[in-house]
Amino acid sequence: MKKFLSRLTHRQRVWFWSFTIFNVLFFLFILLVAGAQLTHAGALLVISEFLVVAYYLSVKNEKKKSRSREWIDAIVFAVVAATLIRTFFIEAFTIPTSSLEKTLMIGDYLFVSKINYGPRIPMTPLAFPFAHHTLPVVGGKAYLEWVKLPYYRMPGLTQVKNYDLVVFNYPDGDTVALNFQNRSYYDICRQYRQKSLYNKEGFLIDDIDPKTEQWVKVPIGEVTARPIDKRENYIKRCVAIPGDTLLITKSDLFINGKPGVTPPTMQFNYRVRTDGSLINDKVKENFDITERPRQHSEIPGDWEVTLPLGKVDKFKEIGFVKSVEKLVEDTGYSERIFPHSPHYKWNVDNFGPLWIPKAGVTITLDTGNLPLYERIIDVYENNDLKVEGDKIFINGKESKTYTFKMDYYFMMGDNRHNSADSRYWGFVPLDHIVGKAVFVWMSLKSDTSLGNKFRWNRFFTFVSSEGLSRSYLIHFICILLAFFGYSWYRGKKKVKSVTKPEPKKTDRK
Repeated sequence: MKKFLSRLTHRQRVWFWSFTIFNVLFFLFILLVAGAQLTHAGALLVISEFLVVAYYLSVKNEKKKSRSREWIDAIVFAVVAATLIRTFFIEAFTIPTSSLEKTLMIGDYLFVSKINYGPRIPMTPLAFPFAHHTLPVVGGKAYLEWVKLPYYRMPGLTQVKNYDLVVFNYPDGDTVALNFQNRSYYDICRQYRQKSLYNKEGFLIDDIDPKTEQWVKVPIGEVTARPIDKRENYIKRCVAIPGDTLLITKSDLFINGKPGVTPPTMQFNYRVRTDGSLINDKVKENFDITERPRQHSEIPGDWEVTLPLGKVDKFKEIGFVKSVEKLVEDTGYSERIFPHSPHYKWNVDNFGPLWIPKAGVTITLDTGNLPLYERIIDVYENNDLKVEGDKIFINGKESKTYTFKMDYYFMMGDNRHNSADSRYWGFVPLDHIVGKAVFVWMSLKSDTSLGNKFRWNRFFTFVSSEGLSRSYLIHFICILLAFFGYSWYRGKKKVKSVTKPEPKKTDRK
């Protein structure tokens, strides 16, 4: 050790011991506070300390660093700093689907705060930097499960509140068919009446060919499991928090008996009857219609259009529009809707009442309400659940009550008829919560010319439960110009003071 340390400069020794002390303190924290297993905590300590020692063994301390060494040092610093920021403070996300339109739109680039609800300690710490679950370009897993840490959330600034826009790990994403990552594995199993599709790579699934837009048969391929923090990231509006009772009647949301918040950007599907005219591009642009209108029936001029609430009345005033009627499903059972039981005749527009579980609360449990909470008991809270006739056994004991260990949330998209959300897969556990959407820094349209690609009014906007704030892009540009202008002025003034000749001294005799 002395020989190793003697090679380092004083500054390098300080940094080496700082990293080592941090590794030891983190080891003690995850072992004693977070409750990690000794073998996993110890393995993480050994791996992280090995990386520190390996880095400083590569240091040669030449009088002048080589170009390659400068690049290595810069990359190491950038990776470490960015990883810490992404893990504990703030992370960048992109909106991939239309489920939150028009509140958040496809092509919005936003920052998600980890400190609002408290950052999670990484549960799968051995991962490729800046990749989530899949390696870029080459594919394959971007993480190793050699070391697993238990769920632990550090203190945050606040709790998840009703109507917050929340990023979370997809609860149904614990099992994934790699050829159908945009579809729920469990939904596929229900659709094809299969208990499991593990080791059935050749099982054929109906899918639409993106080139021909025709239905084709595609093998399901490999089915794999993912840890909590490596499941797909979703963003939705949290409409119900622990202890709330949720009800949807004819597409209207009620929380604890009161009407839910309906921002003007919220969207529904409407049946639009015209005089036979098409919904042209100009109308789509004026009314923010980003989803292609669909023919509702074979009758000419009978359309299904997705519209924001705040623009429905104006849409009715268009000359060729005869009528606009919200499409609402009749009361009835839908197999795709949670809890996927014929005893609960719920669908996307008629759902509940449903009580949202709260940590520490005990409920009476029977085979009637078990479909609502069995995934919580069995999967999210890791119990051995069995049903024999009318009797329920939890961890080998007959149970007529159950006490929840975690808080749960109910998430919905603002694009109510085009959102895969908690109506389809149920509750979101607290340990799946990633962070809160706080800031949109850029917004780009797809499939359009460069001149129309930028949504300038969405650049540099703050996100709240009501929607987006005004754009602060101009303010940001003005601050940048002022900063660079002042820096240029100071630099020029400094140059003048250096180059100004000193006055000659004259001798007086």
